[in-house]
This record gives sequence, C-alpha cells and structure tokens, in this order.
Amino acid sequence: MAAASAAPGGLFCRQLLFSLLVLILFCDACQKISLQVPSHLQAETLVGKVSVKECLRSASLIRSSDPDFRVLEDGSVYTTHDLVLSPPGKSFSIFLSDSQQQEQREMEIVLEARGKKVLRKRHTKNAALKRSKRRWAPIPCSLMENSLGPFPQHVQQVQSDAAQNYTIFYSISGPGVDKEPFNLFFINKDTGDIFCTRSIDREQYQEFPLYAYATTADGYAPEYPLPLLFKVEDDNDNAPYFENKVTIFTVPENCRTGTSVGKVTAIDLDEPDTLHTRLKYKILQQIPDHPKHFSIHPDTGVITTTSLLLDREKCDTYQLIMEVRDMGGQHFGLFNTGTITISLEDENDNSPYFTENSYFAEVEENRIDVEILRMKVHDLDLPNTAHSKAVYTILQGNENGNFKISTDPNTNEGVLCVVKPLNYEAIRQVTLQIGVVNEAQFSKAPNSQPPSMCTTTVTVKVKDSDEGPECQPPVKVIQSKDGLPAGQELLGYKAMDPETRSSEGLRYKKLGDEDNWFEINENTGDLKTVKVLDRESKFVKNDQYNVSVVATDAGGRSCTGTLVVLLEDNNDHPPQVDKDVTICQHAQDFAVLSPMDADGPENGPPFQFLLDNSASKHWTLGSKDGKTAILRAKQHMDYNYYNVPITIKDRHGLAAKHVLSVRVCDCTTPSDCRMSSQVRDRDVKLPNVILGKWAILAMVLGSALLLCALFTCFCVVTKRTVKKCIPDDVAQQNLIVSNTEGPGEEVMESIRGHTLIKN
Repeated sequence: MAAASAAPGGLFCRQLLFSLLVLILFCDACQKISLQVPSHLQAETLVGKVSVKECLRSASLIRSSDPDFRVLEDGSVYTTHDLVLSPPGKSFSIFLSDSQQQEQREMEIVLEARGKKVLRKRHTKNAALKRSKRRWAPIPCSLMENSLGPFPQHVQQVQSDAAQNYTIFYSISGPGVDKEPFNLFFINKDTGDIFCTRSIDREQYQEFPLYAYATTADGYAPEYPLPLLFKVEDDNDNAPYFENKVTIFTVPENCRTGTSVGKVTAIDLDEPDTLHTRLKYKILQQIPDHPKHFSIHPDTGVITTTSLLLDREKCDTYQLIMEVRDMGGQHFGLFNTGTITISLEDENDNSPYFTENSYFAEVEENRIDVEILRMKVHDLDLPNTAHSKAVYTILQGNENGNFKISTDPNTNEGVLCVVKPLNYEAIRQVTLQIGVVNEAQFSKAPNSQPPSMCTTTVTVKVKDSDEGPECQPPVKVIQSKDGLPAGQELLGYKAMDPETRSSEGLRYKKLGDEDNWFEINENTGDLKTVKVLDRESKFVKNDQYNVSVVATDAGGRSCTGTLVVLLEDNNDHPPQVDKDVTICQHAQDFAVLSPMDADGPENGPPFQFLLDNSASKHWTLGSKDGKTAILRAKQHMDYNYYNVPITIKDRHGLAAKHVLSVRVCDCTTPSDCRMSSQVRDRDVKLPNVILGKWAILAMVLGSALLLCALFTCFCVVTKRTVKKCIPDDVAQQNLIVSNTEGPGEEVMESIRGHTLIKN
C-alpha cells in the first residue's frame, strides 16, 4: 500500500530519470558499443551500424583498427572475409578524425557471440541482491532487414531492478506484436528476452515503436511502460532504376563542345543519404559508337557533348546505353541499365545546288504568263523545312522585267515564266543568271566560312511569230493652237507592221473622239478638224484632248494607240465675275470680287478693275492682289439693290464689261440677308434719278399749290356757301405742265448718277 501510494507522488521523478537516461545514452555515442552477432559471419556481411555523426559530426577519415572489418561513411560495419567468433566474442576500435579541426575520436565495438542458453533470473520480494544502476530504461536497438535468421532471432533483453524484490513478468505491445504486422516480435515473460520471428523489409517498415511492461503476478506494475524503438537497418537490397523508361533528348547539330543535352535521373528505394542510395552514372555504349560525342557527369547525370562533329546529315539519332550503380559506384553496388535516345535538330548548314550547270528554253514572241522552264535543286538539310526550301532569284539578264521566277511549294522546283512579251525583231536570245538560297538563314558550322550562292545559266531563245501591227509608242502627242477652225489638217497616229517595218497596207479608224472634233484619213491616219478647237471645252483635261485610233492590217490583226492633241492656250476668254454681290453694311461695308478667267495662267491675272465714270461718284473699286478687288460705297446707302457697271481686263488687256447687281442689306453675313425679291422688282421699275435743287423746288411748290386748293375746297364745303373756285383741273394742269417739261442739263446729270444708286 505504501508503494502504491508513493507511486503517484514519484511520477514526476521517474519521468525525469527516464529522460536523463535517454540523454546519457545518446551523449555516449563514442563510448563502447556492444553488438550481438552470430558466431559465424560471412564475407561482406553487415555487422551493424554505428552513429558516426553523433560521435564526430565533421569526421573526414574513418578507419577500423581490425582488418577483418571495414567501416563505410554512414557508419555501416562490414566483414572483409569469413569469420568464426568464439565466445565471449571480439572487440575492435573505430577511429574518427577531422583534418580541419584537428579532432580525433575513438569508438570501441564489442561483438558478442550469441550463446545457445538463455539465463532466466527470478527474484523474490526478500531478495538481498541490490544493483547500483537501474536497468529499466530505453535501450537503442536496430534490426537488419532481410535477415536470414535463424528464427526466432534474439533482438534485445529488457530487465527491471524491481525483479530484486518481486517476481516480474515481462510483456510487449505495439506494431509487430498486437498490431500490423502481427506476431513479428514476442518476449520471454520470465527473462525479458525479445525475439523476432521473421525477416523484415525496411522499405515497408522502417521502425517499430514498442512498449515493454514489467508486472508482478498479481498485476502490480512497479515500472512505467518502457518505450522501445526498433529501427530497421537498411540492407542494399534495391537496385537503382531510371525514372523514365523511354528518354529522348534533342540537341542542335554542329553545337559547341560542352553543350548540355539533358539530365537523366534514377530512383533507389533504399535509405536516402546513405551509400545504398549514392548513385553513379556511366555511359556503357554509344550507338553508333564512333566517334564518341557524349559524356555524362557521374554524380548529376547531366549529359554533355564532347565533339564538334555532330552532323545530322551523317547520323541523326544516337542511342546511349546508360548504367546507374549505387554504393558510390563501387563494383559490389547494385546497378541497372537504360537506353537514352538523342536526336539531332537540323540546322541550315547545307546550301542548295542546281542539278544542272546550265539550262535551255524557248518561247514565242509576244507570249505572256507562260511557264518556260522548271529547275531542280538538291539540299541535304531536312526536307519540307525552311532549311531546305529554295528561294530563286534572277541575278542578271532581266533588266527589262520580261521574266519572273518562283518556287513550286510542292516540288521545291524553280518555275521560270515570261510576264512581259518579248519581241523577236528586237532581241532573239536572252541569257539569264539565276541563283538559289534557302528560306532560313544559313547557319555556319563552328570554324567554317559561309558558302557562296549557287548559280546557273538559262538561255532563252525567242521564236518568231506572225504578228499584227505595232502601235508604238502607245501614246503620241501633237500640238495645235486653241481656236483652230474646222477644215484644218493635223498629223495623225502612225502604226507599223513589225515584219515589214513600215505602215503600208494599214487601215485606220477612230475609236474615241468625245466631242467629235476630227475625222481620220483611213489610209494615212492623219486628222482633219470638223469643229473649232476650244481649249476651254469640258472635254479638254489639262490642255489635252484624246483621240483613240485602231490600226488594222490585211489579216485583221490590229493594235490601238492614243493621239493626244495638246492645245496651246489662246487669250480668247475675258475675265468673268459673279454679278450678284451682297454688302452687309453694318458688319462689313464692302464686297470682294473674285473674277475667273477660262484661259491659262499666262492669259489670266493680274487683273485690272475699272469703274464707269457714272458709278465712280458713289463707289470705289480697288485691286487687292491682282486677282481680287474690293467694292465699297463712298457714303451710307439705303438698303436696296443697285446696279454698278465695271470693266475687268486680264494681263494682256482683254476686257469684259459687267453690271453688278449690288444688294446693300442689314445683315451679319450675306447669307443672312432677307431682302425680298418683291422689293427688288418694285425698286427696279423706279427711275434711278437724283433730283437737282430746281427740280426739288418745283416739286415742293407744286405740292404746296395742291394743298392750298384742297384746303380751299374743304373750307367752301364747310361754310356751305357757293363761290366760284379755281377748277381742280387747272391746278392739276399746271402741275402736269410743270412736270412734263424736259429736264435741264443739271437734272439729266443727276438722273444718270442716280441710276447707279437705285434700281
């Protein structure tokens, strides 16, 4: 009861003690290490594995004091030959050294040969034997995978110091016992010996975390459950293999030495970061095997080129038989092989060349858009690519543009065509120089010069044919004077028979004569005017009048030419001006006159503007720049229409008189003027007269007499008295006589002046 009550109180102390024991075991990694091994050991057998890094992390040199054993970098201990250990076993040392830090460590290894008899200890509660150190603590343990037994194989023994006072029974639980994989481990309940029943695959189970229990017969547990970690030591039982079954790399041909081709990778299922997974790569064979073009980095698997002679045109594919081996490439390591395919990418390193040194072709004269020759080329580069597709060029002999060469996209042939007719009478044979290159730019190989363009010669023979007349040149220009009267003859269009080099036997006829100015002589082609030639006609463009002529030979073959009649300008059109003018008196008290002259510039401006004498009293007209003039009233004018006579002369004095209809309006712009046409019609009928002072006085006196007569009659009627009055017609007769008198000289001048003011 006291022990049971003390157990919960000492829980913390036990846990602390457990942690300290684990720390001591790991800190003593360089102390003596005991390994239980069979009494008979074969060569290259893994004895065990020690923690080298925990003893000396930066160890650069590891060696064994006993030549019967060798130690690898990861701490694996192997036998060098067959050994038979006699009890109690054998011991040796492992020396670790660091050349940089000048440190050295020593690990003592004790190999205990396994005996056939297992001792079992039983203790009673009154046992007097006492131990100075408790043994109920986690004990590092490792198991070799793929062990050959014999089974059951002893793994470890756990004991509790409580066995000095109690009869202790031991048990275990965890993966490998009561969990998957079941029944892999069992323990002798009396002695605490743990056994393994079969071999283990580390790639399936890397460790087994178990718990050991110590209890008495009545179920009392004097110890806490003991955690046990059984690590499965790796055995090099998996050969590395290439990750991809089919690997294809590409590299350009003619590439430089050291060009990276690709990287191969392999997989090893053994424990990482150990010699079992330290892989080395090697090229076993190159197909084809000569010359050697590739190498591989043994650690990274990167394949690079070692030659400048990779030529796709000689060999476009290489195969490499690769080997990957573990254990750092040592001869006893496991290995596998694979095949790598390297395909060479095409480069444009071969120029096309013609299959023939020269070619010959024939073509009839005057034929166009006709194929006369096909030329083939050879190219060693990859077909149907820009590296082998040909581009043809005519280098010489096509100065007149008679030929064109193109590439047939299906056959890669050069197709020579005639696109402009050839004339047998002018040239009977043409020699062409034709060159060929590829669509892609030439990619020269290292340390080589780019090749020159391949060329060939094509001789084209022109064959004669019976031709019709030739209209050469197609357009002929003749000159004529403007205003040339009807009945005048002009030289016409002349065609020629190329066979006879003459115009005899040809017949001419008009095809086009828009305004029917001419008639044509059927035999000579000369023209005769039937109308007066007018340069200012709407049918004349740029001083030119065109006449189309067709020439026909006896066989009905014909040609067409154009006769251009170039008309020399004649000063036969005076300047013209718009006769309707508007002046917005308050906004702009003047109008701009812009005459037009149908003649050419040499018979046009500068213009001279003149006002008639009768209009100059009320208007001013001044030239602005020789092309326009400013018309302005000298005084304020009533809103009305006025007729202003002016004269305009061109530079050679040809003049025209014009009467401007000037509209004086109250507006901002001429388009805003709303003066009705009725006002204009009424005002136009009024005499354009400015009355003199005597006429005005007569009108005033007449009006006064009329008013007096009317007033007298009014008064008589009002007084109802009958008196003899002056007859109405007498007064009117006096006015009529006064008004019908012929006006004097002064009045006539005023009337003529007023004509310019009012209409």
